[in-house]
Amino acid sequence: MPEFRLYNTLTRTVEPFLPSHGKTVRMYTCGPTVYNPAHVGNFRTFLFEDLLRRVLALRGFDVMQVMNLTDVDDKIIKRASEKGVTIGEVTAPVIEQFHADRKYLRIEDAEIYPRATEHIPEMITLVERLVSRKLAYQAEDKSVYFAIDKFNGYGKLSRLDTREIKSGARVIQDDYSKENAQDFALWKAAKPEDEASGAAWDSPWGRGRPGWHLECSAMAMKYLGETLDIHCGGIDLVFPHHEDEIAQSEGASGKPFARLWCHGEFLLTDGSKMAKRVGNVSTVADLKEQGLSAAAFRHFVFSTHYRKQLNLSGEALEAAQEGSRRIGEFAERLSGARGGTADLSKIAEEAETQGIGELSDDLNAPAALGVFHTFIRRANAELDKNGSDKAALRRARETFERLNGVFDLIPEKEVPDAELALLVGSRLADRRAARSAGDFARADAIRAELLGMGVAIEDGPSGTRWKKVD
Repeated sequence: MPEFRLYNTLTRTVEPFLPSHGKTVRMYTCGPTVYNPAHVGNFRTFLFEDLLRRVLALRGFDVMQVMNLTDVDDKIIKRASEKGVTIGEVTAPVIEQFHADRKYLRIEDAEIYPRATEHIPEMITLVERLVSRKLAYQAEDKSVYFAIDKFNGYGKLSRLDTREIKSGARVIQDDYSKENAQDFALWKAAKPEDEASGAAWDSPWGRGRPGWHLECSAMAMKYLGETLDIHCGGIDLVFPHHEDEIAQSEGASGKPFARLWCHGEFLLTDGSKMAKRVGNVSTVADLKEQGLSAAAFRHFVFSTHYRKQLNLSGEALEAAQEGSRRIGEFAERLSGARGGTADLSKIAEEAETQGIGELSDDLNAPAALGVFHTFIRRANAELDKNGSDKAALRRARETFERLNGVFDLIPEKEVPDAELALLVGSRLADRRAARSAGDFARADAIRAELLGMGVAIEDGPSGTRWKKVD
């Protein structure tokens, strides 16, 4: 098996990767801020992380994945204040929706989904360590800030020019849309709206709440140790979020925070970054309303490399729908086949070697997907020969299962309408009777009648199957 390689944002190179401890990969993936349902741009990132997780498993590694849920921040507090409710009342339904959407898109479960509000003691301890090391200070507004001019190496992930940093300057509120080179808040002094919404806790510096960046560092180190194997997220998190995570984590521990940083690119709509604030948002609910299967959306996402921008378009989604349909049809055919040929076995072996090779080379999903479709096309041609080689068929099934186990692209079978199912069953019985009587003209007429109803039939060794078509 070829070595596994990933692009490291920290070094700007594709590097060989092995976990630092045995076979377990300790991976932290930045999860959603749960004030609004995640949009499909967010889910592009989560799908790239799902691909990474599955490829690591394919290569025999165990994965310990932690994905945080940011359930306290400025936007959540603002939403709670507007509605006159607590932050928990804002976040609970959004968290439930996130998991429902995640499962619909077949994103595997992480081992742990820690919530920021459940880890306040760990966050306070981390701030205390930074204060004791003179890397953090409490300002006049009673908030505690990280002094970036006292941390050597600030900017190494984002390649920020530290000469532009204003010594002693600071930002009172985290705003994800700003890119600044100023001191950032670790612990924010409580305001009336924080207290009213249940977003304030006791600390050595008075009542307050954690800063956004602090939350991830504390939770990552609690569950994965002071040095992670892989830290993932969207490209928009490189600065300031991940840069600040490095500063506060390494400032406290004196050790590298993550061995490898892996970032996914944006999903675009009409050439613009998808974001809630500009209104071009599509949710998983929208995908369902448009009749787009989870398999089709996964196919669409994996058709472009995770480090390249991906444009959301109707044409691309239709192509993905068709691609996943072909994969589903092949899966059914492979399941019902009785034998293969010697060439089928060779085709399967070649596809598995090539597919795993592409996936091992910085998750080259588009190339591996191309290998997968080529395998299906060539395997179909071999199955047309009605061979009897059981071992070759078994080998083809193994290859299909291994590659599809990474992509997960078989569409869910539609539950047919009960009345339609009864009608089709009746007409198929009539067709069988006509064929038994040698009345093939009538049998063909019934086939045409069903097709006019949007039902295609296919005769095979195991009987006649039917499906709805456009």
